[in-house]
Amino acid sequence: MSTTTDVSSIPGAGAADGRPRPGGPDSGGAAKPRRGGRELLASLPWIGPALILIFGVVLFPAVVMFYNSTRDISISGLDKGSVGFDNYIEVFTFPYFWPIFGRTIVWVVVVVAATVVISLGLAQILNKAFPGRRIVRLAVIIPWAASVVMTTMVVYYGLEPYFGIINKFLVDVGLIATPEGYGWTRNPETAFAWSIVVAIFVSLPFTTYTILAGLATVPGDVLEAAKMDGAGPARTYFSVVLPQLRGALSVAVLINIINVFNSLPILKVMTGSIPGYDADTIMTMIFKYIQNQHKVDVASALSVVAFLIVIVIVAIYVRVVKPMKEV
Repeated sequence: MSTTTDVSSIPGAGAADGRPRPGGPDSGGAAKPRRGGRELLASLPWIGPALILIFGVVLFPAVVMFYNSTRDISISGLDKGSVGFDNYIEVFTFPYFWPIFGRTIVWVVVVVAATVVISLGLAQILNKAFPGRRIVRLAVIIPWAASVVMTTMVVYYGLEPYFGIINKFLVDVGLIATPEGYGWTRNPETAFAWSIVVAIFVSLPFTTYTILAGLATVPGDVLEAAKMDGAGPARTYFSVVLPQLRGALSVAVLINIINVFNSLPILKVMTGSIPGYDADTIMTMIFKYIQNQHKVDVASALSVVAFLIVIVIVAIYVRVVKPMKEV
């Protein structure tokens, strides 16, 4: 007696053509319980404080800033009603806006580029073993630990004619012919240039230590292999070490772009006594709108413009550089 088996009664068995039947374990058609909502609720106690912090520090102020940018706010702070996008029109039609915008780009590009280049050299030096390395590493942190305003004030008064120590030094070495020195902080171009110098100085510690942390992750056997292959110090650095620093450099550049773009104290101290807008960036322009003209609504519109500029710069940078991409 022959025995036949109905294969269709076997769960997951294929049809006559050998393909799995719908609903079988290989078909993936079985409905799986959705756990996303339950997992989200379970994770709220852990991510809730971070979400509240993000909302309170980032989202809520941004919403209020955008709301104020569409209002007519008096000097006393009285909201007189909506004006639509008139405040934005005033910003973009302001005669000095586009020169200030260009100066802001120069400010960010020069400070960030010079900081990264100098920090690469400093990090390479500090990564070597030499007597007193710990003291030198500690000294590099000082500009970062000190107040930015205090550091800028030291440079500002050092540049003063007659009694400024920097001016006196430049006179003594013969770079300045006049005995009283030069009015560096009275001229928009020179005051802006010295602001760049101070910004680079205070940005070096963070960038240097970020790159130094990246150098600590470079495998020693890779350097030994490059040395055994006959690669010189320069080729080893540019072909082996520098690619390994991609992640550290990406983070350092990104944070520096944001910090430098939003920097106010340095330019406020160095160029605050100069009338007009010939040494201003967008941040100091916002400050002058609030302090001198008491236009909170227009300053809010300008802040929204600055916020969008930063978002666009960061988005382009992340898209082009791809910081999280593995090398």
